[in-house]
Amino acid sequence: MWRGKVLFDLVCSHMNLIEGDYFGLEFQNHQKMTVWLDHIKPIIKQLRRPKHTILRFAVKFFPPDHAQLLEELTRYLFALQIKQDLSCGRLTCNDSSAALMVSHIIQSEIGDFEESQCRSHLLNNNYIPDQMPLIDKIMEFHSKNLGLTPSESDYQLLEVARRLEMYGIRLHPAKDREGTDLSLAVAHTGVLVFQGHTRINAFNWSRVRKLSFKRKRFLIKLRPDLNSSYQDTLEFLMASRDCCKVFWKICVEYHAFFRLFEEPKPKPKPVLFTRGSSFRFSGRTQKQVIDYVKESEFKKIPFDRKHSRVQHNSRLSPLPSARHHEVPTEVSVLAFTVHLASPSHRINGHDNRTGSVSGTEERRGSTRQTPPEHQSTGPASRAAKGSGSSVCYVNWSDIDSEYKMGRDQDTRLNPTVASNSPHLSPSSAHSHGMVNGQKSLELCGQSPDGRQPSPLTSPLLYDAGSVRTDDEDDVRRKRFPTDRAYFIAKELLTTERTYLKDLEVITSFQSAVGQDEATPDSLKSSVLSTFEPLHKFHTGFLREVEQRLALWEGRSNAHIKGDYQRIGDVMLKNLQGLKPLTASLHKQSEVLLELEKACRASRKLEGLCRDFELQKVCYVPLNVFILRPLHRLSHYKQILERLCKHYPATHVDFRDCRAALADVSEVVDQLQGSLIKMENFQKLLELKKDLIGVDNLVAPGREFIRLGCLSKLSGKGLQQRMFFLFNDVILYTSRGMTGTNQFKVHGQLPLHGMTIRESEDEWGVPHAFTLVGQRQSVVVAASSLTEMEKWMEDIQTAIETAKTSNGPSSDLLSCNLTDNKCPEDSSVEAESEDDATASHTALERPAPHRGNTMVHVCWHRNTSVSMVDFSIAVENQLSGNLLRKFKNSNGWQKLWVVFTNFSLFFYKSHQDDYPLASLPLLGYSVTVPSDSENIHKDYVFKLHFKSHIYYFRTESEYTFERWMEVIRSATVPSRHNRVLNNKESHPH
Repeated sequence: MWRGKVLFDLVCSHMNLIEGDYFGLEFQNHQKMTVWLDHIKPIIKQLRRPKHTILRFAVKFFPPDHAQLLEELTRYLFALQIKQDLSCGRLTCNDSSAALMVSHIIQSEIGDFEESQCRSHLLNNNYIPDQMPLIDKIMEFHSKNLGLTPSESDYQLLEVARRLEMYGIRLHPAKDREGTDLSLAVAHTGVLVFQGHTRINAFNWSRVRKLSFKRKRFLIKLRPDLNSSYQDTLEFLMASRDCCKVFWKICVEYHAFFRLFEEPKPKPKPVLFTRGSSFRFSGRTQKQVIDYVKESEFKKIPFDRKHSRVQHNSRLSPLPSARHHEVPTEVSVLAFTVHLASPSHRINGHDNRTGSVSGTEERRGSTRQTPPEHQSTGPASRAAKGSGSSVCYVNWSDIDSEYKMGRDQDTRLNPTVASNSPHLSPSSAHSHGMVNGQKSLELCGQSPDGRQPSPLTSPLLYDAGSVRTDDEDDVRRKRFPTDRAYFIAKELLTTERTYLKDLEVITSFQSAVGQDEATPDSLKSSVLSTFEPLHKFHTGFLREVEQRLALWEGRSNAHIKGDYQRIGDVMLKNLQGLKPLTASLHKQSEVLLELEKACRASRKLEGLCRDFELQKVCYVPLNVFILRPLHRLSHYKQILERLCKHYPATHVDFRDCRAALADVSEVVDQLQGSLIKMENFQKLLELKKDLIGVDNLVAPGREFIRLGCLSKLSGKGLQQRMFFLFNDVILYTSRGMTGTNQFKVHGQLPLHGMTIRESEDEWGVPHAFTLVGQRQSVVVAASSLTEMEKWMEDIQTAIETAKTSNGPSSDLLSCNLTDNKCPEDSSVEAESEDDATASHTALERPAPHRGNTMVHVCWHRNTSVSMVDFSIAVENQLSGNLLRKFKNSNGWQKLWVVFTNFSLFFYKSHQDDYPLASLPLLGYSVTVPSDSENIHKDYVFKLHFKSHIYYFRTESEYTFERWMEVIRSATVPSRHNRVLNNKESHPH
């Protein structure tokens, strides 16, 4: 009785496939579950009806980096698997990634872009579900793939796919102890838990002590961790015992293939009784595969794609062509289908008694699972009979220490590590070639055909926001350039991506309200004429920056490396092209004013704008987006200043950077005066939406100075109030009980004739001071000495300024509160007490309108923020990939992070349209972890507020310094004098 390995070796031999260990043969068992052909067990015991059984050749083990696949043929087969997973909907992703992958597929099939041919091809072939809406985007990406060969296209396809969260994931339905529907999966990193298609947890192999199952319960036993909130043993309920066993076997194989140095040895058979499963991983580990391919000396057999059409007959068909116009069907997942004619000794026309594959010591059971179809009702399951025991497990303590989970063998993927990998003996050669035994070119870390990957890689191939383990990220980081100029240029790239997304918010707003009759034509034209040209320009600019960074960091472009390690020429060219568009930036205030007037005149338009602001994509107030083009010019200036400071005068990039800096500085200086006015106007508009009971807040000459929490002393004691300081008046408010979470104005204190004095000793209240007006005196207390000093300094400066200026009228309040003194009667105070009680729960319940503005953050954090702070925060916007770790977690999660508006916004990748979560930084402190915190990583900073602790890792010293700098701008209080002087130099 021939074992499964014999059939699998014949398949690999027929294809001249060296790296067959990544693949396997799958089939449906008698329970209609898709399972893998076991290499150790006899075929006849696995296939109940071999005459009617179809085995599919598919990828089983998905490595984290396709550069570890050393043969073009192997990468081609992986590309076919990705193609199949896309077509059946198993590999889910956003539209941009899907369109990008399809563009690489059709590049390999029909060659360079030709519009009519490409469109016709896409209309006749479906590569992804619901492909029609994405045809234009696919064609746009395809047009950028000019010159890529089919093998290079495969390489780029895998580069995109491997960054997706669902890459190589085969979901196995399960439930937790509470009965919540979940899915389990296994990857090279460990066991993953999904809810839908979202990964909600991961258990790295280093954390897992034992995997087992008992009847329908799948058990994960973790290593003790004092910092972890998880229980020692996690339990998941699956559909049946067979489902548990199938998933358990796959986990055993994955752990062995990716974590061990060599194939584990079989356990000795017990003399009398057996307990548990005798299953073990059979085949070479990934390290053995890589070492074997690199050290072998067999002649490489050419791989020809044109002989690759799938033929469904009783023979092994040639490989399917990459230029075949149809997506592989579910009958033939990858290369071909194997039909078993009968349970006899004949396999596809070959007598397996004579057509033998010797060298059976070379095991290739380490094959990767291609799971059940997307519509499958259950996980893959094996047909092999169980051992009869109700408890089956693998105890890692029984394995030699070097094979145990948690013993990281980081050197196992290093090609320089000495290996005793076995070679095929001469007798193991088959007439068609070697079984997994050809010698490949030295391609590790390179691109197809022995050449370096194309430098003109797509913009979406870098920093796609995938979640990485520590080891993977460290290895990847070592491949990047280390020059400080590279990281400065990369900051340009990451922030430009965010800026382009912000421009898309405005253009989508224009589309949302532009079709409505309530929108005035003047508003439509002002928004359209300003932002559409900017969006088009910066789309091209971003593409050039991405291509230059791809060349700069190109692991594959040593021969042209020096010519592209610069960014000044790209910036100089584009900043000169941007100059004509900056003329319209003087009119940004007109756009703000036009929008304000239109909303005031039309309730319908006001509702449309409010609804748009409530969408997730509008993560900051709408009018903040309108000023983004002005702020972006300042960012360009800062980046160029850093480059000029870094470069010596003799550097090839210095001259272009200096010329670009001169150009952008000229524009920024011209716009500085209007920018300060517009920022103030924008802030007044924003505050107006947060306040109830105030008219004419947006008045000519009025300037916002500071807002924040102070405790007001009254007959009922100290009560929390939100104060707003302007250049002519102070407003004090309380948190309203309305569904909009707005603040109700209780009174106003004109600055004209006001005096201020410390009064801590007078009232016995820490950090107290008194505001003495012409008709009213108010005693307030700050939360700290620093807060008191900031308030007193700003108020005193505003009082002095009010003496000499003709400010706006102070008649701010609505008619129901015309007196400038807030009534302190019992009814008002009773309402205030209710407000104070409600404030503690308001942040916990959903806020239907503007519940996350800076006013609300200051209210809950009991702090304040000034206009100077807002201006500094605008100057210090930043975005990029960070690794985040919670206080009590072990792993690091890779996220795309955007810092703006005093908050961190978290995305899964830079391609996402809206953030998954945000973290306001007011009140937080930023430090470096101490040795006692056991964060043994470089470039880590710590965010701390009360009991909330977060750790973030950056990729370099430069990015670490930049993140520390920008976050400190939001967490460290600033003194206002230096910016106030700047403001005074640009009078309104």
